Amino acid sequence: MSGESFDIELDRHVAPSDWINPTPASRYHLVVIGAGPAGLVAAAGAAGLGAKVALIEMHRLGGDCLNYGCVPSKALLKSARVAATVRDAAEFGVEVPAGVRVDFGEVMDRMRRLRASLAPHDSAERFRELGVDVFFGAGHFTSPDSIDVGGQPLRFRRALIATGGRAAIPEIAGLSDAGFVTNETVFSLTTLPRRLVVLGAGPIGCELAQAFARFGSQVTLIASRENVLPKEDADAARIVEASLRRDGVEILTNARAVGVTQSGSEKQMSIECGGAGRGSTNRTTDELLVAVGRTPNVASLGLEVAGVEFDSRAGVRVDDHFRTTNQRVFAAGDVCSRFQFTHAAAAMSRIVLQNALFPGRGKGSSLVIPRCTYTAPEVAAVGLTEAEARERGVAVDVLVEELSRNDRAVVDGEAVGFAKLLLNRCTDQIVGATIVASNAGDMLNEITLAMTAKLGLSSLAKTIHPYPTQSEIIKRLADQSQRRRLTPFVKRLFARWFAWTGSGL
Repeated sequence: MSGESFDIELDRHVAPSDWINPTPASRYHLVVIGAGPAGLVAAAGAAGLGAKVALIEMHRLGGDCLNYGCVPSKALLKSARVAATVRDAAEFGVEVPAGVRVDFGEVMDRMRRLRASLAPHDSAERFRELGVDVFFGAGHFTSPDSIDVGGQPLRFRRALIATGGRAAIPEIAGLSDAGFVTNETVFSLTTLPRRLVVLGAGPIGCELAQAFARFGSQVTLIASRENVLPKEDADAARIVEASLRRDGVEILTNARAVGVTQSGSEKQMSIECGGAGRGSTNRTTDELLVAVGRTPNVASLGLEVAGVEFDSRAGVRVDDHFRTTNQRVFAAGDVCSRFQFTHAAAAMSRIVLQNALFPGRGKGSSLVIPRCTYTAPEVAAVGLTEAEARERGVAVDVLVEELSRNDRAVVDGEAVGFAKLLLNRCTDQIVGATIVASNAGDMLNEITLAMTAKLGLSSLAKTIHPYPTQSEIIKRLADQSQRRRLTPFVKRLFARWFAWTGSGL
């Protein structure tokens, strides 16, 4: 099958052209607008409990995660990691034939094949079998308790807005005329651009900049701040930046694009560096990727009619229970939260089910939400960073363990990285953590569990980790904390004890 055939197979499941919307029920327990992670989890969960549920989707079921985000991007990143492994094979004593190259068309076909293979889980047919009434079309509120889709009114007891977000597009002179790609369109490329400019140095920008550089593109990454990944731990960001540069990515920091022109197939970008009047430069590119953030999808939903307050930048306004200013309507996911992750959206929708269908009082503030940027190495974090702790006036002790002291990381050739824990200075409760490692996202889970269950670091100190694993670094952090408790006073007590017990030796 070709890439086009895989896309047809994808649409057969998540956007079937022959789909006929059902006849609406007289009233639904829950109507969900948006079939991304939040919407799908809520619809499936409510139907599984026996509620009458309607699910409305304007484009493809699966949302960004399946179609334009997690699934296709991680498929690309895996291919990029393999390319880097082959490139560096000599470091491990493995000879690779000269002339090994990346077949970008095959990389993209693999991504589309895998995406299509996962589509049945999010398919319209599957959700119909679960008992959900699936409607394709643009849904909008017509009253505080009714939504129209394709001219059909759906009355509800409760509704969930789960319309997600889209790529934010900056106002740059000539950008629209010159053309660009975002996370929604970059996965439609079939030819590797010889030159690529990436605008934005957040997670998406860094991940794709590194991937395309490893595939062979000449990549320039434009960062508006003094470092990449500005929301992450500064030490972690520096390691990622160094890794990107090793892969050949040119990084312009404290820079912003001020204009774009097009000449034939080339785009010329004017870039201001270091602030107004401090200098400028130009870059010629074949493709431009815009990755400067996300904008919530709130337009054309009729939120005003429903009495739902919203902001075009911040999204739908919700309380700690994810209820909007209309007590019948809830929201979850990117459309209402700064935690714009698939797993966060799914967790929010489960709280919505508690609060919307039952007299629940689940709170968003109770969620401990981890995050991971899938560069090489990965940066995984949960809770506060050091900078955030200082800003909030939270007194913390900082524990750091370098991967260079971890046997498995050394023999794997992955010794650049660290694990950092922030402990409440008055207790041993973890208030934040950052791990920089090849598989940091997997390593972070036990710390997230400890924070969720309110287990102190002493509990992790008792946990036996298999040797040799990179996750042992967490045990070493816990041991480091235990050693800190060995104060001079405690040492004097121990000295007296051993002197007394050893007097008869």
